Amino acid sequence: MKINRVMLLVLAVSTALSGAAPAQEAPAKNVILLITDGAGINTWHAASYYRHGALGREVYDKFDTKMFMSTHPLNTSNSPTRTSAGTVKFDSAEIWNAASSKSVFKGSLGSYPGYFVGYDYVRADYTDSAAAATALATGIKTYNNAINWSNDDKKLKHIGEYAVESGRSLGSISTVQWSHATPAGFLAHNPSRNEYAQIGKEIVESGLATVVMGSGHPFFDQNGKPIEPKGDKAYRYVGGKETWDRLKAGQTDYRLIETKADFDALAQGKLDLGGKSKVLGTVENNATTQFNRSGVAMGEKLKNQPSLAAMTRGALSILSKDKDGFFLMVEGGAVDWAAHANNLPRLIEEQIDFNEAVEAAAKWVEDNSSWNDTLIIVTTDHGNGLLQGPDSNTVAYSDIINQGAGALPLVRWHTDNHTRELVPLYAKGKGADYFKKVAKPEPGLAAYRVPPQSQVYVDNTDVFRAAMAAFGLKASGVGN
Repeated sequence: MKINRVMLLVLAVSTALSGAAPAQEAPAKNVILLITDGAGINTWHAASYYRHGALGREVYDKFDTKMFMSTHPLNTSNSPTRTSAGTVKFDSAEIWNAASSKSVFKGSLGSYPGYFVGYDYVRADYTDSAAAATALATGIKTYNNAINWSNDDKKLKHIGEYAVESGRSLGSISTVQWSHATPAGFLAHNPSRNEYAQIGKEIVESGLATVVMGSGHPFFDQNGKPIEPKGDKAYRYVGGKETWDRLKAGQTDYRLIETKADFDALAQGKLDLGGKSKVLGTVENNATTQFNRSGVAMGEKLKNQPSLAAMTRGALSILSKDKDGFFLMVEGGAVDWAAHANNLPRLIEEQIDFNEAVEAAAKWVEDNSSWNDTLIIVTTDHGNGLLQGPDSNTVAYSDIINQGAGALPLVRWHTDNHTRELVPLYAKGKGADYFKKVAKPEPGLAAYRVPPQSQVYVDNTDVFRAAMAAFGLKASGVGN
């Protein structure tokens, strides 16, 4: 039978009217979000200079998506306000204002001269880690102090819950206490980040996550030395004494691991889980895996603590057993603690530990998955310390000075607290192009000597949306 132009036109119109759509791409199986807490751009640069003697040699430097991210909270209240009053306004152009400032910023470590209006701007109205984690995990901005809790005083649904509902598994690991703000943001809900015992209890009793790892051990001090707990407060980071006793007795969904040997065996896929399918790792330290040890210099690390890279490999060994995929959050949590202390050696040490975890995640993708199945996002939750070059008191946002591999760069701190500077974001894999679609230009980023294509930024809430889009999921939680 001959098909003429009229018949072809009829067929085309009929197809259009039928609502037929092109085949949808398969969604990502896995999303891995790696967060180095409190790391402005020069934290990343300082670690690269010390480790490699140059920039551009970290695994994330080869990712095809390299840009920046804004992090401001909805407001700076510590509790729900149920009003739009006090909403933080953000204008990225104000960051670069080089007009002279006579202000003095009073921090915990001392006073910091203002120098420039732009510095004043980024030191004001900053987010805490709880509001930042909530934005990353739910796509909703909220008040400081909130763990997946809205300014309207309602529980928010986070990415971990969506992942588990879709049949995927969930993991959250950190170098700080596993009930602390950032890891809790992907595991729990609470109007206050400071309710550690409640948060820890929810994490254990919900059984939502397949893998949870971090510090907060009640029987070890900050140097990884055994101690006897003094009262119930010693158990606050692990859900309270009753929850901890149940974990130890094997009366929860989780196989509790504590020793470095067990963490390393898990990383090698050789740990006997004793019939359980879920793991809760609590390292032998009640503070951070390394930062809070005695002294201020890098080196001579505690020998009974797993590295973040080992924890990452261990988490992936468990989560990858789920054929439907997983969501994993990995936090280098003590980078923020080092910035609060203006401790450059340990800031670099913690950032290098984080960078090695990124390498472990990328290697897992290449060896066990593919970039068509997995999305990796690497970023921070906010800046801290406003680390700049030594002459940044006279030249706004001047570069830190590289002194070669193994040598500390020359720097100047401008605060000992969080900032709302634009922070780095890197992505690769399935769905990474989402960020390029929603990014906004910011020419001022040229001050960081990044190429024009990287002089753009997204908001921290876009991380949630990118992960959901990669998974092929639609949000239904409060505020979505």
